[in-house]
Amino acid sequence: MRVAAIQMASGSSISGNLLEAEKIITEAVNDGAEMVVLPENFGMIGVKQEDVVEFKEKLGHGPLQDFLSEQSARHKVVIAGGTIPLESDDSNRYRNSLLVYNQSGECVTHYDKIHLFDVSLPDVDESYHESAVIQPGNKTVVVDVGGVKLGLAICYDLRFPELFRMLVNKGAEIILLPSSFTAATGQAHWHALLKARAIENLSFVVAPAQGGYHVNGRETYGHSLIIDPWGNVLDEIESGSGFARADLNLSQQQVIRERFPVLSHRKFFESE
Repeated sequence: MRVAAIQMASGSSISGNLLEAEKIITEAVNDGAEMVVLPENFGMIGVKQEDVVEFKEKLGHGPLQDFLSEQSARHKVVIAGGTIPLESDDSNRYRNSLLVYNQSGECVTHYDKIHLFDVSLPDVDESYHESAVIQPGNKTVVVDVGGVKLGLAICYDLRFPELFRMLVNKGAEIILLPSSFTAATGQAHWHALLKARAIENLSFVVAPAQGGYHVNGRETYGHSLIIDPWGNVLDEIESGSGFARADLNLSQQQVIRERFPVLSHRKFFESE
């Protein structure tokens, strides 16, 4: 399966972002992609994080969901639309959700981001408080699309290895991780964490990212990556808009898991 991880530097104009996403999706499909994964917040990054709240959509309806459905059906590819704001039970917050569409344009599942980025970065004088506008999810999601099991995670989830082990326990073969890492945290940890999650779970990791300067004055790290189960970087786009792509050999993954059965060697001990 050829997979493309799309990199963007989204702004505050939804229509402009969708035009850019459509252009890159078309380029990836023309390159042979059978699955396309978009970065976190591909549809909008506002001047303030509160700006996104007014554009939240009801699951099943809305411009962003219509765009993803239309693109997957037109190109006959799997699209992981990673992420869009969906309504929550709190009118002042939304769920940051990753939706997966099959080749017919049908939404087959969605995952709501569990871990929220509430941190301060004193070295670069930045702070983030996602929980002020985002309601966290509480369910892990693995979905079978065309016989391939996809495990879903989003950005800050990357720092919590127990989530990824749960995805593998549910059968995940490819982990999708749309992200919007800051330049500071990306430079420090992005590659190391992604490789660790791939290696310890013997899984492919597809990590499309935001990369560039945004209208809020902040910079995202970029470096969209596709990594194999042995921790090798199959492709990477460092900066600018575009896509990383790779052919994922699931048969080879199965051989690795059989010959190096680390997943079956796990032992757990209760504390006294």
